[in-house]
Amino acid sequence: MTVLVTGAAGFIGTATATALRAAGHDVVAVDAMVPQAHVRPVTAPEGVHVLDVRAADDWVGLLRGVDVVCHLAAMVGAGVTVADLPLYAAHNDLGTASLLAAMARAGVPRFVQASSMVVYGEARYRCPDHGHQTPAPRTVEDLEAGRFDNACPRCGRVLDWETVTEDALLDPRSSYAASKVAQEHYATAWARQAPGSAISLRYHNVYGPGMPRNTPYSGVAAIFRSAMEAGRAPVVFEDGGQVRDFVHVEDVARANVAAVQAVGGRDQGSHAAYNVCSGEPVTILDVARMVTAGSAASLSPVVSGEYRLGDVRHVVASPARAADELGFTARVGPKEGLARFARDPLRA
Repeated sequence: MTVLVTGAAGFIGTATATALRAAGHDVVAVDAMVPQAHVRPVTAPEGVHVLDVRAADDWVGLLRGVDVVCHLAAMVGAGVTVADLPLYAAHNDLGTASLLAAMARAGVPRFVQASSMVVYGEARYRCPDHGHQTPAPRTVEDLEAGRFDNACPRCGRVLDWETVTEDALLDPRSSYAASKVAQEHYATAWARQAPGSAISLRYHNVYGPGMPRNTPYSGVAAIFRSAMEAGRAPVVFEDGGQVRDFVHVEDVARANVAAVQAVGGRDQGSHAAYNVCSGEPVTILDVARMVTAGSAASLSPVVSGEYRLGDVRHVVASPARAADELGFTARVGPKEGLARFARDPLRA
Protein backbone atom coordinates (compact mmCIF):
# COMPACT_ATOMS: atom_id res chain seq x y z
CA MET A 1 0.00 0.00 0.00
CA THR A 2 0.94 3.64 -0.33
CA VAL A 3 0.71 5.40 3.04
CA LEU A 4 0.95 9.15 3.50
CA VAL A 5 2.41 9.91 6.93
CA THR A 6 2.00 13.39 8.43
CA GLY A 7 4.49 14.39 11.09
CA ALA A 8 6.86 11.98 9.34
CA ALA A 9 10.02 13.75 10.51
CA GLY A 10 8.94 13.76 14.14
CA PHE A 11 9.69 11.41 17.01
CA ILE A 12 6.90 8.90 16.40
CA GLY A 13 6.63 9.69 12.69
CA THR A 14 10.22 8.76 11.95
CA ALA A 15 9.87 5.40 13.71
CA THR A 16 6.54 4.75 11.99
CA ALA A 17 7.78 5.58 8.50
CA THR A 18 10.70 3.21 9.04
CA ALA A 19 8.40 0.43 10.28
CA LEU A 20 5.97 0.91 7.37
CA ARG A 21 8.78 0.62 4.82
CA ALA A 22 10.09 -2.48 6.59
CA ALA A 23 6.60 -3.99 6.26
CA GLY A 24 6.71 -3.42 2.49
CA HIS A 25 4.63 -0.25 2.20
CA ASP A 26 5.47 2.86 0.17
CA VAL A 27 5.61 6.01 2.30
CA VAL A 28 4.81 9.58 1.31
CA ALA A 29 6.40 11.63 4.09
CA VAL A 30 5.00 15.05 5.06
CA ASP A 31 5.99 17.33 7.95
CA ALA A 32 5.52 21.05 8.71
CA MET A 33 8.78 21.07 10.72
CA VAL A 34 7.28 23.12 13.56
CA PRO A 35 9.99 24.43 15.92
CA GLN A 36 8.35 22.94 19.04
CA ALA A 37 9.24 19.46 17.76
CA HIS A 38 12.42 19.86 15.74
CA VAL A 39 16.01 20.98 16.12
CA ARG A 40 16.99 24.53 15.25
CA PRO A 41 17.71 25.53 12.57
CA VAL A 42 14.79 23.51 11.27
CA THR A 43 15.93 21.37 8.35
CA ALA A 44 13.76 18.68 6.79
CA PRO A 45 15.27 15.21 6.31
CA GLU A 46 15.76 14.07 2.74
CA GLY A 47 12.55 12.83 1.14
CA VAL A 48 10.19 14.71 3.47
CA HIS A 49 7.74 17.15 1.89
CA VAL A 50 7.65 20.32 4.00
CA LEU A 51 3.93 21.05 4.06
CA ASP A 52 1.52 22.34 6.68
CA VAL A 53 -1.42 20.06 7.35
CA ARG A 54 -3.58 23.11 8.05
CA ALA A 55 -3.28 23.88 4.33
CA ALA A 56 -3.95 20.31 3.19
CA ASP A 57 -6.38 21.51 0.52
CA ASP A 58 -3.34 22.96 -1.27
CA TRP A 59 -1.71 19.53 -1.62
CA VAL A 60 -4.59 17.34 -2.74
CA GLY A 61 -2.43 16.18 -5.66
CA LEU A 62 -0.04 14.56 -3.20
CA LEU A 63 -2.93 12.48 -1.84
CA ARG A 64 -3.93 11.00 -5.17
CA GLY A 65 -2.91 7.36 -5.32
CA VAL A 66 -2.59 7.13 -1.53
CA ASP A 67 -4.37 4.17 0.09
CA VAL A 68 -4.17 5.21 3.76
CA VAL A 69 -3.27 8.39 5.62
CA CYS A 70 -1.45 7.91 8.94
CA HIS A 71 -1.91 11.27 10.67
CA LEU A 72 0.75 11.85 13.34
CA ALA A 73 1.26 15.61 12.96
CA ALA A 74 0.18 17.47 16.10
CA MET A 75 1.11 19.86 18.83
CA VAL A 76 1.82 17.60 21.79
CA GLY A 77 2.21 17.91 25.55
CA ALA A 78 -0.20 19.19 28.17
CA GLY A 79 0.21 22.83 27.16
CA VAL A 80 2.63 25.10 28.96
CA THR A 81 0.29 28.07 29.42
CA VAL A 82 -3.21 29.12 28.40
CA ALA A 83 -1.49 31.05 25.61
CA ASP A 84 -0.88 27.65 23.93
CA LEU A 85 -4.61 27.12 23.31
CA PRO A 86 -4.55 28.61 19.78
CA LEU A 87 -1.60 26.37 18.85
CA TYR A 88 -3.51 23.23 19.80
CA ALA A 89 -6.69 24.39 18.10
CA ALA A 90 -4.83 25.36 14.92
CA HIS A 91 -2.52 22.38 14.48
CA ASN A 92 -4.69 19.62 15.93
CA ASP A 93 -8.30 20.69 15.34
CA LEU A 94 -8.01 22.74 12.14
CA GLY A 95 -5.16 20.60 10.82
CA THR A 96 -7.14 17.37 11.16
CA ALA A 97 -10.31 18.88 9.70
CA SER A 98 -8.37 20.27 6.73
CA LEU A 99 -6.66 16.94 6.10
CA LEU A 100 -9.91 15.00 6.20
CA ALA A 101 -11.55 17.42 3.77
CA ALA A 102 -8.60 17.08 1.40
CA MET A 103 -8.77 13.28 1.66
CA ALA A 104 -12.43 13.38 0.67
CA ARG A 105 -11.59 15.49 -2.38
CA ALA A 106 -8.77 13.11 -3.37
CA GLY A 107 -10.82 9.96 -2.73
CA VAL A 108 -8.64 8.50 0.05
CA PRO A 109 -10.97 6.25 2.09
CA ARG A 110 -8.80 5.10 5.03
CA PHE A 111 -7.50 7.10 7.99
CA VAL A 112 -5.36 6.24 11.02
CA GLN A 113 -4.48 8.95 13.53
CA ALA A 114 -2.61 9.52 16.75
CA SER A 115 -4.89 10.19 19.68
CA SER A 116 -3.89 10.04 23.34
CA MET A 117 -4.80 8.59 26.70
CA VAL A 118 -5.37 12.18 27.89
CA VAL A 119 -8.87 12.02 26.35
CA TYR A 120 -9.94 9.98 29.40
CA GLY A 121 -8.99 12.55 32.01
CA GLU A 122 -8.80 10.54 35.20
CA ALA A 123 -8.64 6.76 35.37
CA ARG A 124 -11.51 4.49 36.30
CA TYR A 125 -11.94 4.45 40.06
CA ARG A 126 -13.61 2.24 42.63
CA CYS A 127 -14.46 2.80 46.27
CA PRO A 128 -14.33 -0.42 48.33
CA ASP A 129 -17.67 0.52 49.89
CA HIS A 130 -19.50 2.43 47.14
CA GLY A 131 -18.32 0.88 43.89
CA HIS A 132 -17.33 2.81 40.78
CA GLN A 133 -16.97 6.56 41.21
CA THR A 134 -16.12 9.47 38.92
CA PRO A 135 -14.09 12.00 40.88
CA ALA A 136 -14.32 15.71 40.17
CA PRO A 137 -11.13 17.59 39.17
CA ARG A 138 -8.83 17.98 42.15
CA THR A 139 -9.09 21.34 43.88
CA VAL A 140 -6.28 23.83 44.37
CA GLU A 141 -6.94 23.62 48.11
CA ASP A 142 -6.35 19.86 48.17
CA LEU A 143 -3.28 20.06 45.94
CA GLU A 144 -1.74 22.83 48.03
CA ALA A 145 -2.31 20.72 51.13
CA GLY A 146 -0.61 17.69 49.55
CA ARG A 147 -3.87 15.75 49.22
CA PHE A 148 -3.17 14.32 45.78
CA ASP A 149 -5.32 11.18 45.74
CA ASN A 150 -8.91 11.23 44.58
CA ALA A 151 -11.45 10.64 47.32
CA CYS A 152 -14.82 8.94 47.17
CA PRO A 153 -17.47 11.70 46.89
CA ARG A 154 -19.72 9.70 49.22
CA CYS A 155 -17.42 8.67 52.06
CA GLY A 156 -14.13 10.49 51.49
CA ARG A 157 -12.09 7.31 51.34
CA VAL A 158 -9.14 7.21 48.90
CA LEU A 159 -10.27 5.63 45.64
CA ASP A 160 -8.51 2.66 44.03
CA TRP A 161 -7.69 3.03 40.32
CA GLU A 162 -8.65 0.48 37.68
CA THR A 163 -7.74 0.16 34.01
CA VAL A 164 -9.70 2.21 31.50
CA THR A 165 -11.30 0.60 28.44
CA GLU A 166 -12.01 2.37 25.16
CA ASP A 167 -15.71 2.58 26.05
CA ALA A 168 -15.05 4.96 28.96
CA LEU A 169 -16.53 8.44 28.86
CA LEU A 170 -14.10 11.07 27.59
CA ASP A 171 -13.22 13.83 30.04
CA PRO A 172 -10.46 16.10 28.65
CA ARG A 173 -8.77 18.27 31.27
CA SER A 174 -6.12 20.17 29.27
CA SER A 175 -5.92 22.05 25.99
CA TYR A 176 -4.08 19.14 24.40
CA ALA A 177 -6.69 16.68 25.63
CA ALA A 178 -9.54 18.82 24.27
CA SER A 179 -7.85 18.93 20.87
CA LYS A 180 -7.41 15.15 20.80
CA VAL A 181 -11.08 14.58 21.60
CA ALA A 182 -11.93 16.95 18.75
CA GLN A 183 -9.69 14.97 16.39
CA GLU A 184 -11.56 11.78 17.23
CA HIS A 185 -14.91 13.47 16.65
CA TYR A 186 -13.75 14.80 13.28
CA ALA A 187 -12.65 11.29 12.30
CA THR A 188 -16.07 9.90 13.26
CA ALA A 189 -17.89 12.57 11.25
CA TRP A 190 -15.61 12.12 8.22
CA ALA A 191 -16.01 8.33 8.26
CA ARG A 192 -19.79 8.67 8.10
CA GLN A 193 -19.94 11.46 5.55
CA ALA A 194 -17.07 10.66 3.16
CA PRO A 195 -17.65 7.66 3.64
CA GLY A 196 -14.49 6.07 4.92
CA SER A 197 -13.02 3.98 7.72
CA ALA A 198 -10.96 5.43 10.56
CA ILE A 199 -8.92 4.31 13.54
CA SER A 200 -7.69 6.50 16.42
CA LEU A 201 -4.84 5.15 18.52
CA ARG A 202 -4.80 6.40 22.09
CA TYR A 203 -1.09 6.40 22.86
CA HIS A 204 0.02 6.35 26.44
CA ASN A 205 3.34 7.93 27.52
CA VAL A 206 5.63 7.35 24.54
CA TYR A 207 9.42 7.36 25.00
CA GLY A 208 12.51 6.07 23.25
CA PRO A 209 15.33 7.08 20.89
CA GLY A 210 14.77 10.26 18.91
CA MET A 211 12.60 11.86 21.59
CA PRO A 212 13.03 15.66 21.84
CA ARG A 213 15.05 16.92 24.78
CA ASN A 214 15.01 20.17 26.75
CA THR A 215 11.60 21.40 25.68
CA PRO A 216 8.53 21.95 27.87
CA TYR A 217 6.55 19.95 25.29
CA SER A 218 8.69 16.83 25.82
CA GLY A 219 7.49 13.85 27.77
CA VAL A 220 8.42 13.47 31.41
CA ALA A 221 10.95 10.71 30.73
CA ALA A 222 12.94 13.06 28.47
CA ILE A 223 12.69 15.84 31.04
CA PHE A 224 14.09 13.53 33.73
CA ARG A 225 16.97 12.50 31.50
CA SER A 226 17.78 16.06 30.42
CA ALA A 227 17.94 17.11 34.07
CA MET A 228 20.49 14.39 34.86
CA GLU A 229 22.62 15.30 31.86
CA ALA A 230 22.68 18.86 33.17
CA GLY A 231 23.86 17.59 36.57
CA ARG A 232 20.50 18.06 38.29
CA ALA A 233 18.40 15.48 40.08
CA PRO A 234 15.10 14.68 38.32
CA VAL A 235 12.23 16.55 39.97
CA VAL A 236 9.06 14.52 40.48
CA PHE A 237 5.77 16.38 40.93
CA GLU A 238 3.19 15.65 43.64
CA ASP A 239 4.32 12.70 45.77
CA GLY A 240 5.46 10.60 42.81
CA GLY A 241 2.59 8.16 43.24
CA GLN A 242 0.84 9.07 40.00
CA VAL A 243 0.32 5.89 37.97
CA ARG A 244 0.85 5.86 34.20
CA ASP A 245 1.71 3.46 31.39
CA PHE A 246 4.93 4.06 29.43
CA VAL A 247 5.08 2.56 25.95
CA HIS A 248 8.23 2.39 23.82
CA VAL A 249 8.26 4.17 20.46
CA GLU A 250 9.17 0.90 18.71
CA ASP A 251 5.92 -0.57 19.99
CA VAL A 252 3.95 2.52 18.99
CA ALA A 253 5.35 2.24 15.45
CA ARG A 254 4.27 -1.41 15.38
CA ALA A 255 0.78 -0.42 16.52
CA ASN A 256 0.59 2.18 13.75
CA VAL A 257 1.55 -0.43 11.13
CA ALA A 258 -1.05 -2.83 12.53
CA ALA A 259 -3.75 -0.14 12.34
CA VAL A 260 -2.77 0.85 8.78
CA GLN A 261 -3.07 -2.78 7.72
CA ALA A 262 -6.35 -3.30 9.60
CA VAL A 263 -8.27 -0.16 8.67
CA GLY A 264 -8.92 -1.32 5.11
CA GLY A 265 -10.83 -4.32 6.40
CA ARG A 266 -13.25 -2.23 8.44
CA ASP A 267 -16.72 -1.20 7.28
CA GLN A 268 -17.11 2.18 5.62
CA GLY A 269 -18.64 4.68 7.99
CA SER A 270 -16.80 3.20 10.97
CA HIS A 271 -14.43 4.75 13.49
CA ALA A 272 -12.77 2.76 16.27
CA ALA A 273 -10.39 3.77 19.05
CA TYR A 274 -7.68 1.60 20.61
CA ASN A 275 -5.42 2.00 23.62
CA VAL A 276 -1.72 1.68 22.78
CA CYS A 277 0.12 0.87 25.99
CA SER A 278 2.61 -1.52 27.52
CA GLY A 279 0.12 -3.06 29.93
CA GLU A 280 2.65 -2.60 32.76
CA PRO A 281 1.66 0.44 34.86
CA VAL A 282 4.32 2.30 36.84
CA THR A 283 4.43 5.29 39.16
CA ILE A 284 6.14 8.50 38.03
CA LEU A 285 8.64 8.13 40.89
CA ASP A 286 9.51 4.65 39.61
CA VAL A 287 9.97 6.10 36.10
CA ALA A 288 12.49 8.57 37.48
CA ARG A 289 14.27 5.75 39.34
CA MET A 290 14.38 3.53 36.24
CA VAL A 291 15.83 6.31 34.10
CA THR A 292 18.45 7.18 36.72
CA ALA A 293 19.32 3.49 37.18
CA GLY A 294 20.20 3.22 33.52
CA SER A 295 22.46 6.29 33.53
CA ALA A 296 25.97 6.90 34.75
CA ALA A 297 24.78 9.68 37.05
CA SER A 298 24.50 9.03 40.79
CA LEU A 299 21.52 11.33 41.29
CA SER A 300 18.38 10.36 43.16
CA PRO A 301 14.98 11.78 42.16
CA VAL A 302 13.62 14.64 44.27
CA VAL A 303 9.92 14.54 45.15
CA SER A 304 8.90 18.20 45.10
CA GLY A 305 5.21 18.28 46.00
CA GLU A 306 4.68 20.70 43.10
CA TYR A 307 1.68 20.17 40.83
CA ARG A 308 0.05 21.27 37.58
CA LEU A 309 -3.67 21.98 37.55
CA GLY A 310 -4.20 20.18 34.22
CA ASP A 311 -2.68 16.93 35.47
CA VAL A 312 -4.72 13.93 36.55
CA ARG A 313 -3.79 11.58 39.36
CA HIS A 314 -3.89 8.21 37.62
CA VAL A 315 -4.68 6.98 34.12
CA VAL A 316 -3.92 3.41 33.09
CA ALA A 317 -5.59 1.74 30.13
CA SER A 318 -6.50 -1.79 29.17
CA PRO A 319 -4.51 -3.23 26.22
CA ALA A 320 -7.08 -5.97 25.55
CA ARG A 321 -8.98 -4.49 22.58
CA ALA A 322 -5.81 -3.68 20.61
CA ALA A 323 -4.58 -7.23 21.22
CA ASP A 324 -7.87 -8.81 20.18
CA GLU A 325 -8.70 -6.68 17.13
CA LEU A 326 -5.36 -5.36 15.85
CA GLY A 327 -3.11 -8.17 17.01
CA PHE A 328 -0.93 -5.63 18.81
CA THR A 329 0.85 -6.41 22.07
CA ALA A 330 3.78 -4.36 23.36
CA ARG A 331 7.15 -6.10 23.42
CA VAL A 332 9.26 -3.61 25.42
CA GLY A 333 8.45 -3.37 29.12
CA PRO A 334 9.17 -0.19 31.11
CA LYS A 335 11.90 -1.72 33.29
CA GLU A 336 13.97 -2.66 30.25
CA GLY A 337 12.95 0.25 28.04
CA LEU A 338 13.36 3.10 30.51
CA ALA A 339 16.81 1.91 31.60
CA ARG A 340 17.82 1.72 27.93
CA PHE A 341 16.28 5.15 27.35
CA ALA A 342 18.85 6.68 29.70
CA ARG A 343 21.46 6.00 26.97
CA ASP A 344 19.35 6.43 23.82
CA PRO A 345 20.16 9.27 21.38
CA LEU A 346 17.71 12.17 21.70
CA ARG A 347 16.87 15.13 19.49
CA ALA A 348 18.63 18.36 20.36
